[in-house]
Amino acid sequence: MTEIQELSQFLTLDMRLDVKAVALQQTLGLTGTTDGRHLLINTPCIVKNLCQLLSDSQISIAKDASLALINLSADEEIVPALLAEATNIVEHMLKIISNPEHNLADPACMVLSNLTRTKLGSEKVFQSMEGNLDKYVDIFCQEKYNKKGARLHYLASVLSNLSQLPAVRSYILDPSRSCLQRLVSFTDYKDSISRRGAILGLIKNCCFETDHHEFLLSDAVDLLPKLLIPLAGPEEFDEEDNDKLPIDLQYLGEEKTREPDPDIRKMLLEALTQLCATKFGREYLRSKNTYVILRELHKWEKNENNLVVLEHLVNILIRFEHEIGHDNLKEVEVPDEIIEKFNALEPAL
Repeated sequence: MTEIQELSQFLTLDMRLDVKAVALQQTLGLTGTTDGRHLLINTPCIVKNLCQLLSDSQISIAKDASLALINLSADEEIVPALLAEATNIVEHMLKIISNPEHNLADPACMVLSNLTRTKLGSEKVFQSMEGNLDKYVDIFCQEKYNKKGARLHYLASVLSNLSQLPAVRSYILDPSRSCLQRLVSFTDYKDSISRRGAILGLIKNCCFETDHHEFLLSDAVDLLPKLLIPLAGPEEFDEEDNDKLPIDLQYLGEEKTREPDPDIRKMLLEALTQLCATKFGREYLRSKNTYVILRELHKWEKNENNLVVLEHLVNILIRFEHEIGHDNLKEVEVPDEIIEKFNALEPAL
């Protein structure tokens, strides 16, 4: 029996506390190195035992077990082994997240966030949800769902990562569900940059589905104001310009501030750019006076990468449709440099 196999025997719920604590500290130390993680993942029962320790009555033991699982799941090389059926790691995490009385819902979200960065992990998690993504959207949208103080912000990253799968985008964009309508309200969520950033990632991925642009811009979802409000500042417009803007963007007031994070501003601009892939999207954005919000943003924006995306977007909006000449820019041959710009934004795992 190897030392690691011997170690795994001490990682059980019924093991004496002092012995279990020492074994867990050694295990946690091993998760900090590549060699250590590979040693652990190749030892039967280690991951399964760590999952069981999440229910340990001693909270310090349960927390250390969760840290070990976070470290293991962050190593993409060993994710396939982590997802092996014998570990049941995904099912364990989903059960913890669903339990409003569990102390470790936030670490469980982090583990799933790590696992879903890979296509295999996303497919496994979505499969384990058994077609009931609504349940987890519902949990995410209830800010006080967890009674032990877990905020579940990393559940946003899980949902965002899952949205890179076509099947998940189809689910979210199904008009008979209310998934997207509930999630778009977090684009301007002030209390967590990870929550609003991840949900914007999900929205951006959905914007690649050109067949759904009319739904995204319809009153049912009302996506455009949700994307423009974080980009709008305190600037005042004349009455004519104001009247053309969506109601939510009229008379924002001198205290209005823009999204402070440059990466999130870039995602907002990229989502708007994707909506311009269709003639319907372009004409809708023009009709809602999107240009004036982008014009003022251009005066304010200092980030060079964002300025490139912004100028590309403005260039599309100020052109006449007869100059563009196509309903859907994704269905025509376009110059290589434009293809590269769109491909750089594609959802990818």
